[in-house]
Amino acid sequence: MSYLRAVLSSDIKKEEIYLKELISVGKKLQYNTTKYQNELKKIHSKKTIVKKNLLKKASVKKSVKKTSTYNKSKYTIKSVYTKNNTIVVTFNKHINNKYLTFFELHYKKLSKDVFDIKGNFKDAKPSKLSINGIDRISIAQNKKDILRIVLSHKKNLKTTYSFNKKSIIIKIHNLSKKRISPSISKIIKNKYYVNKNKVIVIDAGHGGKDSGAVGPYKRYEKHSVLKVSKYLYSYLKQEGYKVYLTRNKDKFIKVNNRTILANRKKADIFISVHANSVPKSKAHRISGIETFFLSPARSERAKRVAAKENRSDLRKMNYSSKNSFLTVLNRSKITASQKLAIDVQKNILHNLRKSYKKVNDSGVREGPFWVLVGAQMPSILVEIGYMSHPLESKRLYSSAYQKKIAKGIANGVNAYFAKNP
Repeated sequence: MSYLRAVLSSDIKKEEIYLKELISVGKKLQYNTTKYQNELKKIHSKKTIVKKNLLKKASVKKSVKKTSTYNKSKYTIKSVYTKNNTIVVTFNKHINNKYLTFFELHYKKLSKDVFDIKGNFKDAKPSKLSINGIDRISIAQNKKDILRIVLSHKKNLKTTYSFNKKSIIIKIHNLSKKRISPSISKIIKNKYYVNKNKVIVIDAGHGGKDSGAVGPYKRYEKHSVLKVSKYLYSYLKQEGYKVYLTRNKDKFIKVNNRTILANRKKADIFISVHANSVPKSKAHRISGIETFFLSPARSERAKRVAAKENRSDLRKMNYSSKNSFLTVLNRSKITASQKLAIDVQKNILHNLRKSYKKVNDSGVREGPFWVLVGAQMPSILVEIGYMSHPLESKRLYSSAYQKKIAKGIANGVNAYFAKNP
């Protein structure tokens, strides 16, 4: 956090100090610190050119003002049109993924997919868009620099979008007569959405000499999570993904080695499957499912769960060093990991509650899990239930319950990729 504050406050001296600390900590953990060394070099080079930049600042401002006024076009969006089941928005300049914001609205009998596009379009008002199978498409200049396109329909539309150099392409996947419940956002069936280029690595927690949590009648976490991981592997393969397991038998793998496969396979997401536990005095009262994404823990509960899952990792660091290290190394993945965690948590609960009563939602949380540190992609840790709870541990050893959990996770993965193509 100290390094981030230094960056945000543009304190180059402190940046330099904290970068040196991160490089030192990273080397102790055998983490590749090349990018932090490069940042340090950049800071050194900045010092040599600051004076030159200050001298040129005034003249540059004047020239930029004149150039931008002269070249700036009043309208940045060139055209908006429909083709088959797609909407195409073209621009007068190159764009990136920051040019579109997407969200959904659900009413009693109507669902809306809303696309806010950065730019202004001369013909927004007279333009009329239509696609067979969609009740209504509206287009309007919502703000001076925001063009809003809204798809309205009685069922929950499944849409994805992609970016080209000078265009945005919005595609609708499920233009059929079949009604789909709007209660779960972006559950994409195999016939609607298959992406064979997506790679997923599943990690079944613990294994071998590390049994993980132990429940009544010697029910072991390592066995339950392996079964769920194997079912999840099968479901995702059926959806067309490339899927790998870190272990497919009762084998011990060191925590810091679990993401090696994910990095080697250049995975798009990493999912670690675990089961929770509490002391016997609380065993009858605490149950439920929760999903974590990697970040410095902000609650005592998250710290407790992380400490339990980190036990097999022998790396020793003080709390302050851990938090600084986690924050800097993973800040670019935190947002994506949180989105994945939300979709997975929501879909597990939805799938289980159709057949089982009293499945508690323990929420989506941040946590400093070392098993996720090495992942170079969005990653989550799913606690599929409590081995310590009498009823839940029994369910966790049931193949029917395991399949329901695995299917819920798979639906969550589909939802995540649909919204984040």
